Amino acid sequence: MKYKALIFDLDGTLLNTLEDLAAATNHALTVNNFPPRTVDEVRMFVGNGIRKLITRAVPPNTEEAVQEKVFADFNTYYKVHCNDTTCAYKGVLKLLTEARALGCKTAIVSNKADYAVQELAQLYFDGLLDAACGERAGIARKPAPDMLLAVMRELAVKPEDTIYIGDSDTDILTAKNTGVPCIGACWGFRGREFLVKHGAVLLAEKAADVLELCR
Repeated sequence: MKYKALIFDLDGTLLNTLEDLAAATNHALTVNNFPPRTVDEVRMFVGNGIRKLITRAVPPNTEEAVQEKVFADFNTYYKVHCNDTTCAYKGVLKLLTEARALGCKTAIVSNKADYAVQELAQLYFDGLLDAACGERAGIARKPAPDMLLAVMRELAVKPEDTIYIGDSDTDILTAKNTGVPCIGACWGFRGREFLVKHGAVLLAEKAADVLELCR
């Protein structure tokens, strides 16, 4: 293998979390008397953390204090319902298993709230990850390189030993800012055309393609 570490985004890359994210968003909007959003709208809102999701979901010019209330309501609901309909994408468990059998370290770096990253990583990928990092206080979220660099230090790997896999423009930019290559996950929330438009060069149509691109 060319790389010693494969680091993945979570939402839209390893797990299809869209329906649960949409449900939590619409719960938070509804209890605050805002109109709900469609699943496709939420699909385009996610990727930069929950706070940014809420900023995009509420009506324009919503007061900051009200946004904070919607944000809190989202988190209260999502902590209970983050795994109602979520599932791993086809081939992901096999990909992680095969990567580790080849001696690669595997990890998650996600803008998802850390509480949800840790819970879902434990539920779906127990024993298949060396590290998992979600959004937390004191570290800049993607596309800043800070989270990815922190996990790379934890794994004791250099940029030339690392590849990042994600489904969004945020992931492409994160990899660029960190100085590592990126594989675009075409099966995720954004799709192949979007990834190409935003500069993706390496593209995986399905999870099984990732290791071939890493060889």
